Order: sequence, then C-alpha cells, then structure tokens
Amino acid sequence: MSRAIPRTYWVAGAAVLLALLFAAAATVAAANGGSAARPANPPRTPGLRSPDAGFARDMAVHHQQAVEMSFVVRDRTQDEAVRTLAYDIANTQANQRGMMLGWLDLWGLPKVVADEPPMSWMGTSGGHGGHGGHAGHGPAKPGALMPGMATKEELEQLGAASGRDAEVLFLQLMTDHHKGGVTMAEGCAQLCATPVERDLAQGMVDAQRSELTLMADMLKQRGATPRG
Repeated sequence: MSRAIPRTYWVAGAAVLLALLFAAAATVAAANGGSAARPANPPRTPGLRSPDAGFARDMAVHHQQAVEMSFVVRDRTQDEAVRTLAYDIANTQANQRGMMLGWLDLWGLPKVVADEPPMSWMGTSGGHGGHGGHAGHGPAKPGALMPGMATKEELEQLGAASGRDAEVLFLQLMTDHHKGGVTMAEGCAQLCATPVERDLAQGMVDAQRSELTLMADMLKQRGATPRG
C-alpha cells in the first residue's frame, strides 16, 4: 500500500544518506589505501583519549538510545509520519554507530574506557564549556548518561504510552536527544583529527538540525512544543 511522504521527510533523509554514503566511501578508501602509492606520512592512529576515539565511543552510546527509542515508538503508534521518522532515525543512527565502532576496531582501541567520564574529550567531564567555545546542551539530567539522553524513567514512560501521547513524548525526547547529539558532533567537527570522522560529524550536525525543525513542526501539529 503506497503512502505519500511529505517532502520535508525526504530532505532530512537525503541529507543523512548523503553523509553516510560519503563517509562510508572515505572509510573504505582509508582502510584499503587503494592501489596507488601510499603517502609518505600516513595519518597517525588516534590515541586512547583523543577526541576522535572519545567521540566515537560516546556517540555510539548516544546513538544506541536513539535507535531504541525509535523502535519503541514504532510499536506504540500507527501514525505514519512518526513511524517514518522513527524508522529513518533508527536506520541512520544504527549505521553510523556501526561505522564508529568499526573505526575503534581499526584503531585497536577499546569501545569502553572504565575511568573515562562521558564527553571528557570535549574538555570537561560534563561536555559543556569545553574546547572551542562549545557551550553544550547543558549538563546531563539526573539519571541520564550524557546531555540530551533520556532517563530510565522516561524510557519506561515512552514504552507505556500510546497514540498521541507516545508521539508527543517521543518527539520531545528525541528533540532533546538531537540537541545533545549536535553539540557532540560540532565538537568532533572542530576537534577530531581524522578527516572522515570530521566529515561524518558535520553530516550529523546538518541532518539532525534538519530533523529538529521537522520535529518542532510535528509537535506543533499535535498541539505540543519541545521541552525546556
């Protein structure tokens, strides 16, 4: 059964897809080195506590929650607009997460560092007020690992809601989530040394800002507004 999807959804999805395709092609090229002569001074492998590694670890965790919330809301509503957005977010962020974890493997770095505070690669343990004037999306709320992330209680609330209530809560939670994600990605776009990772981070910024505009419109259509 066909359905008409508003052009705004395709714009957001296209921006993310282009960023993914570009980053994936660059990753393959960087990993294989190509058949041409390799540069005399190949790029240095990122260190354990570098912005490159820290961003990959933290954003992989951040993305995982977005994927989980997206799958939850797809089971809690029949609204095609929300279900389409949720599918796009889940698909995009699952792929990006796989890329970042793959880079950590290529660099020979762990996916978890026990004594590393979240977002410390940005300059502070809270991820706000760090390098480059990144003000952040404020400190993480009590019970949340990083700024923008939902708490266990909020995830349970989403899982218990249905219909319009689930749609509004999902859009509000994902709006907060994207704002935190944009702050992190802006940090990597400025601080990371690996070109393909900087490109992916900038693609995240552009795509998630587009989705923030989209979600604000969707909330307005449902008589609601973003939180905070």
